[in-house]
Amino acid sequence: MKSDQEAIPHGDPFALFDAWFAEAASSEPNDANAMALATATPDGAPSVRMVLLKGRGPDGFVFYTNVQSRKGEEIRANPRAALLFHWKSLGRQIRIEGPLVEVGAEQADAYFASRHPDSRLGSAASDQSRPLDARETYIARVDQLRAQYPDGAVPRPPHWTGFRLSPQRIEFWINREHRLHERRQFVRDRAGWTSSLLYP
Repeated sequence: MKSDQEAIPHGDPFALFDAWFAEAASSEPNDANAMALATATPDGAPSVRMVLLKGRGPDGFVFYTNVQSRKGEEIRANPRAALLFHWKSLGRQIRIEGPLVEVGAEQADAYFASRHPDSRLGSAASDQSRPLDARETYIARVDQLRAQYPDGAVPRPPHWTGFRLSPQRIEFWINREHRLHERRQFVRDRAGWTSSLLYP
């Protein structure tokens, strides 16, 4: 496509996300569902880290975490966040912003049970973001849980759950030569979605 032609159409941003996500799933070498999650304290101090998208749809984008971690504490104190997907193989990125709500216990239980047994054990054994004197301490806690639950079917800890970001703003970005990039921003209001191009 010529660089002066628009490649990001107005329309349903969720359908566009799904199309881009499907392409990324076949082109990215690792974890097309990896996304940067930015949170902030009530007084606005930001922090960011990579997490994995584990659910998506018109109601929002879902990820899971330990609510006793730094990000969990920030979410509880200031339940708004931003997500960033960057797919270098496609020269594309998507930014998403909006409020967060906790998923129900049944949904969190179902996802936790679907995880690899070692992932379940690791999550249950971790005091995420807390100081750790030595890695051996953590591994010993994992091994202790493994002895208690040989099949790895440890119950979901009460402090481990999911959050859904309900988007109010979604921006699609395409890399262009000489930094003549293309950007389209979708904003949700009571009537639905509006969109406009942005200068790069």
